[in-house]
Amino acid sequence: MSPRPRPSKSVMPPRAWQRMLSGRRLDLLDPSAMDIEIDDIALGLSRVARWNGQTTGEHGFSVAQHSLIVEDICVHIEPELNTQWRLVALLHDAPEYVIGDMISPFKAALGFDYRRFEDHLEQAIHIRFGLPAKMPAAIKTLIKRADHACAYFEATQLVGFTDGEARQFFGEPPEDYHLIIDPLPAREACVQFVDRFTALSERLSVSQKV
Repeated sequence: MSPRPRPSKSVMPPRAWQRMLSGRRLDLLDPSAMDIEIDDIALGLSRVARWNGQTTGEHGFSVAQHSLIVEDICVHIEPELNTQWRLVALLHDAPEYVIGDMISPFKAALGFDYRRFEDHLEQAIHIRFGLPAKMPAAIKTLIKRADHACAYFEATQLVGFTDGEARQFFGEPPEDYHLIIDPLPAREACVQFVDRFTALSERLSVSQKV
């Protein structure tokens, strides 16, 4: 008599969520706004290095610090920019607290699926903080322009690009905007990011009550 076959063990589905230090469990494939916390975002972004860490200085240049500068450049370009859109600018790279900062050539190679994943996470973040799920085209263009401007300063000051190379890839820096980048320790970048988020959120809340 042949041996009785053993019952197969149930196969656990692949884990698609990440546990955050806040205790939240974020489903990466179907992110819920309820599982998103600003402290988790700030911590993650402060520990994600731009340029895959290939920058000069004692500390990596974090996405958190980059985001602070991009918001500042947006306001330099559009001084009357609504607080709501300033907050959107600050959070423009927030999905990277989960997925990391992939350099542009690699994003292009990954294609549409990566973009769709990033967009879903961005929408959940916006909903969590009472922001429009979709950005108007003009705001998206403004933030992209500021993002490229910040990349120009990073490239020339931290990465070793010549001025000509940086202008070729990232365009002209904003007129009359001067920036000297000093990469912050992760903890300080985290605190500054949360402080800026809090200030803008409180300002937005007051303006919505008027």
